[in-house]
Amino acid sequence: MDDAQPVLWCRDLRKAFGDLIAVDGVGFHIAAGETYGLLGPNGAGKTTTISMICGLLDRDGGEVLLEGHPLDPRAVKAKAAIGYVPQELALYPDLTGRENLRFFGRLYALAGRDLEARVDEVLSVIDLQERADDRVEHYSGGMQRRLNIGLGLLNRPSLLVLDEPTVGVDPQSRNAILSGVERFRGLGMAVLYTTHYMEEAERLCDRVGIIDHGQLKAEGTRRELVAMVGERDRVSLAATGDLDAAERTVEAVGGVEDVSRRDGGLEVVVREAHRVLPAVLSAVAEAGAHATSVEIAEPNLEAVFLHLTGRALRE
Repeated sequence: MDDAQPVLWCRDLRKAFGDLIAVDGVGFHIAAGETYGLLGPNGAGKTTTISMICGLLDRDGGEVLLEGHPLDPRAVKAKAAIGYVPQELALYPDLTGRENLRFFGRLYALAGRDLEARVDEVLSVIDLQERADDRVEHYSGGMQRRLNIGLGLLNRPSLLVLDEPTVGVDPQSRNAILSGVERFRGLGMAVLYTTHYMEEAERLCDRVGIIDHGQLKAEGTRRELVAMVGERDRVSLAATGDLDAAERTVEAVGGVEDVSRRDGGLEVVVREAHRVLPAVLSAVAEAGAHATSVEIAEPNLEAVFLHLTGRALRE
């Protein structure tokens, strides 16, 4: 590990429960300011993996380093740098949001003005200032989820671990949670985010690890993952004029792999649409046609997961 060491580095994590192999050789790293997503269906091994990373569960094999320090269930000092937000809510419903934060802040040895200042900071980050003094039992499910995330921020963690934080919330609350997670990049934390929602991984994560049956099938940026399975971008081009000539000229553009006519336009399959599109539009114009609208459909992580595992993400 050098001066540019990641916040989290784990290698060859393994865990079995009797004859069930829950995690089988999982390893990855996360840098400061990076959001890393573990994407997989329920039962894929996501929660078991993060339980070992957070030192909540003994591992059968493998290694975990947090800021260069070994981490296991007995590494109390190393675990203090983690903010862990489990799927289950860890809140006292008969206390207010502020009182919940104060209580858990004291468990982190915060007190006095430092505690009050940190509580106010966290309420701002999770956007609950206006409801801070209401009892949690009167919060919506989404508000309770946001407060649950706030508890994981109190100790200013180097690594924030979020285990399926949007399960069971309404779309509006879900969007509020995702927007909050997006802001964490600016706080410099490494974020480990588990989900079985493909769209969340695409929106939030700088890199994604696809996990299934306890194994990490592949990892990388969205574009890197898509490139691994040879997916292509699809450009839907609405146009008027000589579409026969446009089809022929677009076929000759470098990077175009297929062109087909559709009602009122062309369907064009290309590599890296953002790079090829200007040349495609120029070819259409040269052929005497006029493009009236353009839609680009990039391949998504659902297609990658299906390719790697042979099944849809939600099966």
